[in-house]
Amino acid sequence: MSDPCIICVAITGSLPKKENNPAVPITVTEQVESAQEAFEAGATICHAHVRNDDETPSSDPEKFARLKEGLETHCPGMIVQFSTGGRSGAGKVRGGMLPLRPDMASLSVGSNNFPTRVYENPPDLVDWLAEEMKNYEITPEVEAFDLSHILQALKMQEEGKLYGRLYVQFVMGVKNAMPADREVFDFYVKLLESRAPGTPWCAAGIGPAQLTLNEWSIAAGGHARTGLEDNVRFDRETLAPSNAALVRRAVEICERHERPVATPAQAREILGLRPA
Repeated sequence: MSDPCIICVAITGSLPKKENNPAVPITVTEQVESAQEAFEAGATICHAHVRNDDETPSSDPEKFARLKEGLETHCPGMIVQFSTGGRSGAGKVRGGMLPLRPDMASLSVGSNNFPTRVYENPPDLVDWLAEEMKNYEITPEVEAFDLSHILQALKMQEEGKLYGRLYVQFVMGVKNAMPADREVFDFYVKLLESRAPGTPWCAAGIGPAQLTLNEWSIAAGGHARTGLEDNVRFDRETLAPSNAALVRRAVEICERHERPVATPAQAREILGLRPA
């Protein structure tokens, strides 16, 4: 297999704190430094959240603007992907950073259970976020926590509601949502390839499932997500020393499956993004 593999690094997220792993980058400066190290290790997408000084999640567009500026300065060509996830705010606040025109933004197209609550993505909010992404020419990364989310993404793409090329990420391992199940994963891949041939896709495993999903996805021809947002540990006994360490492990899996790691330019071409 020779097709390039895009590695996305989810550097911070909304939940992990310094007490969970001191390597979790919280401030914008820490995030830029961590992302730069991960970029140099092989990551070509930075999936980004921002935090308040007390480590709680934030949706402050000013923080996103400073982060975007830092990433573009220190990680030339890296794809900047902002999160519109629901832990940082409610309603349209979740899309308050979209006027900054990142290359990509996450888009959850349906609701599902999370470990302690319902992750609410009502249809009117989903449609509004998708429309905002179209207005600012931002390619969504559809976060599929459930089979219905893949089918909804295909429907939205057919109806012209999504900007750019369809890109779906299978998220597995969230407690009370879809577990890391190989039969289900294989069905997801088969379904997407059957309904939308040639559509690029990615997979993200949460917690211990991160390494498993990296292996499955890279071996099956998909793209991979790693990073401290999803997993603060390197293995059962060891905290991950950095986002870059998790990226380097994904690179090793690519090498094992004879897949080159995509360059920023290749990643942009695969995803149909504007040049840097």
